[in-house]
Amino acid sequence: MSEIKIEDLSKSIKGALILDKVSITLTSGKIYGLRGKNGSGKTMLMRAMAGLLIPDSGSVIINGKTLHKDISFPESIGILIENPSFLPQYTGFKNLKLLAGLTGNISDDEIRTALDRVGLDPEDKRTYRKYSLGMKQKLGIANAIMGEPDIIILDEPINALDEESVKKIKKVLLEIRDKDKLIIIACHDREELEYLSDIIYEIKDGSIVDRKEITNDNA
Repeated sequence: MSEIKIEDLSKSIKGALILDKVSITLTSGKIYGLRGKNGSGKTMLMRAMAGLLIPDSGSVIINGKTLHKDISFPESIGILIENPSFLPQYTGFKNLKLLAGLTGNISDDEIRTALDRVGLDPEDKRTYRKYSLGMKQKLGIANAIMGEPDIIILDEPINALDEESVKKIKKVLLEIRDKDKLIIIACHDREELEYLSDIIYEIKDGSIVDRKEITNDNA
């Protein structure tokens, strides 16, 4: 079981307050949606959870360990935040294999499974530079879910995807959630966010202004 506990988290950049005393607790077995306008603080909050942003005050505690004090990054996490960066001269499989090598605990079969789940052919010999926008987005999602880490953070995961691909990704995320994983998603599409999420947090001007539990039959 995983838990992210955020306590009075604040962060300013160049004098602008982007996160203002945010306090929330997220637990595994749920998908948490983040909703808010551009610049509301959604992405910065996700970056803080992933250990990519050092707060000015407050803390992010992952399974009892404080980021930037006890650990630098969550120990089991998959991330898609903003535009993913891959090496243009390599195939999708090769790109993921290189990234998997950084941790050394993800097998070739797990990489192939992740690619197949998002709708990419693991044997496709096209290089990343020849990928469409939708294919690039799928590769970013595959990178985040390969090996099914305990925590998955996805910023606008369905951008550039066609209708069938959106259905596939939603199915995969719900399957992963039901394996007692913790998933956090930011999405501009209100209907899709409500379909996927168990709980939605509304963010405005860097603060949590609303919490909404969602009841639906997506299971």
